[in-house]
Amino acid sequence: MTDQAVDTSGPAEAAGTEEPPGAAPPRFFGRERELKALRADIERAGLDTLAGRKAPRARVLLIAGRPGSGRSALAEALAGALCGTDVRRAPESGTGALPWAVPGTGSGDYPDGILRVGLTRPGGERVATEQTAQEILGLLELAVPPGAGQDELSGMVRAALAARRVVLVLDDAVDAEQVDPLLPDDPDCLVVATATGPLTGVPDVRPCALGGLEAGACVRLLARAIGQVRITVDPRTAEALAEACGGQPAALVLVGGWLAAHPMATVADVARRLRELPDSDEQQPAGARPLARALRLVHDSLPQAAARILRLLALAPAGLADAHTASALAGCSISAAESTLEDFVRLGLLRTDGAAHPQYGVPGCLAPLLRALMEDRDRPAEIQLARARMLERTVRRLQSCRAVTEPEDSGARRRLAGLPRSLRFPNAEEAGVWLRLRQPALLASARLAVADGELDTLARRLVAALVRALAAHRGTEDAAPELYGLHSLVLDVAVRRDLPRERAAALLNLADLDARTGRTRDALTRYRAALDAGRAARDLYATGRAMESVGGAYAELGDFHRAADWYGRALAQRLTQGERADEARLYGRLGAVHTYAGRYGEALRNWRAAAAGHRRLGDLAAQARAVSEAARVQEYAGRPQESLQTCREAVELARRADDVRLQAALQLRLADTLDRLGDPAAAGLHRGAADRLLGGEGAAYEIRSPSAEN
Repeated sequence: MTDQAVDTSGPAEAAGTEEPPGAAPPRFFGRERELKALRADIERAGLDTLAGRKAPRARVLLIAGRPGSGRSALAEALAGALCGTDVRRAPESGTGALPWAVPGTGSGDYPDGILRVGLTRPGGERVATEQTAQEILGLLELAVPPGAGQDELSGMVRAALAARRVVLVLDDAVDAEQVDPLLPDDPDCLVVATATGPLTGVPDVRPCALGGLEAGACVRLLARAIGQVRITVDPRTAEALAEACGGQPAALVLVGGWLAAHPMATVADVARRLRELPDSDEQQPAGARPLARALRLVHDSLPQAAARILRLLALAPAGLADAHTASALAGCSISAAESTLEDFVRLGLLRTDGAAHPQYGVPGCLAPLLRALMEDRDRPAEIQLARARMLERTVRRLQSCRAVTEPEDSGARRRLAGLPRSLRFPNAEEAGVWLRLRQPALLASARLAVADGELDTLARRLVAALVRALAAHRGTEDAAPELYGLHSLVLDVAVRRDLPRERAAALLNLADLDARTGRTRDALTRYRAALDAGRAARDLYATGRAMESVGGAYAELGDFHRAADWYGRALAQRLTQGERADEARLYGRLGAVHTYAGRYGEALRNWRAAAAGHRRLGDLAAQARAVSEAARVQEYAGRPQESLQTCREAVELARRADDVRLQAALQLRLADTLDRLGDPAAAGLHRGAADRLLGGEGAAYEIRSPSAEN
């Protein structure tokens, strides 16, 4: 995450251009010396160039500094200058917690723009390389295979960046292992990483260590927040205050926000208050104490209710909160929470993106300090209750988000009408926008709820509601990467709580996604595990589904003998339950694998059984497809006359089903059969009939029975 909302560390505005006191400071100004040094490092020859070799990968610049030093703002300012663009135009970048991209203007050194991702979560946990790669691919609007591993995703990132000239900002790296897999192989790209210390292991990295701002810049920063007059009356105290803040932009922003909120206070007053704060932070490094003291100054001056909300924001998933999150955490009204969050923005405690559904980001440098305050001031039971309220509110919002997509007369819409107005969405479009904007926080909430382990019932409800909402608004294909992670979370809870039914469902869902992306052997392993879990739960649906899916996996691998065996087991179970639709489908699957294996007698018997099943169900189109497959088997078996007669039967069924395109496809099959029998005239008649049926709509589709699909 970004260290601080701004790095207001540069020169004062030109005369006549000053903004009013309390105006939001720019994201960055100053650090001219550091910017100049970084640009010089870009131009400087690398080790490979000096050795006479072409640089194999992008150059890496490192901006090292403690949280709150403005390292992220400096990285973004450098990237914006190189790309000829303004990072303040970045969508949703106001919170600093979300990945974002800014296209270049074409006039900079890197015309394809900026990509920025964070490598550390607000709680201090490192972000897995797989997730970072997914975020980069998402910024590039490239499809991400669900369940793909680190190597595959890293390779996709490098391949995507090979055709672009971008600046890749990797913010708040923990170590070189997070950075190295993402480095573009194209020397025309540039990587700017921020970290607390060196990145040992990244070759030829160019470090730039950030210290505190010089006194003049600190004073100008304070003047920007409170006005020049309050600085002019006591300039020496202002310089002493800057020194007490260690020259850290984040600490200065908090102090400036406090002064702006207390117009009758002087700079000497705030300096005295900082000195009078008790020394309770001896455990912290000396360089981290100024920011901790500045936060305590602001926190202790807040009303009790507001201070509690601020502390509980340490629980906000991904460091992102909205009015509903704050309201649920504190147990207050939504309007009170929204007003308090806006006050926090003015104090420099939060950032906001200004979107239609505003989100508020906790700066990464403040998140661990807020958590420490929360653990010190709030009882564990109160913290757990706040977390439970937040999860319950999120579940209800997700249920509302999905229900608004249902038909007006559905049960879901009737239940939606019973919810409080504040939880409802006016229409599906608004719900979709909310889901898109809140998706990073929602996914983080699910991960945190499962990792916590103490609220597993709420965690399961949250994951289920999020899966349904994503499927309703984005579709299962588009949301597959997110759904894969959510099903994995369900599996974690099911294993931890020994819930075989839920374990079977999660394994089946994960295996389906594995199979869809070509990882058939992985899918087969999961299907077998789902079968075991289904048997342990005595869940006939799960066991039948697993056996059928095992058969499908073997068919995909070309092992038709095992496929037929597993389809047979699944069919035997369906026959005992009287599930006719499933029986007909499984007869078709058996017919297909026997056909592939060349066992035409078995194949023909199963296709006929499938056709009989569809006939009993009254599905004429499915019956026609099954009969057409029987005709295909007869032709393969060297019985063309019988195949011709069976195919005519299928045509008649398609006609009765009023399926014109299927009828046309069957006419073409008849024509091919007649050609092989040496009757081109009759074949021509059937092709003409197919053309008339299509009526200029295009070619007939390939006959593919649903029961033949694997």
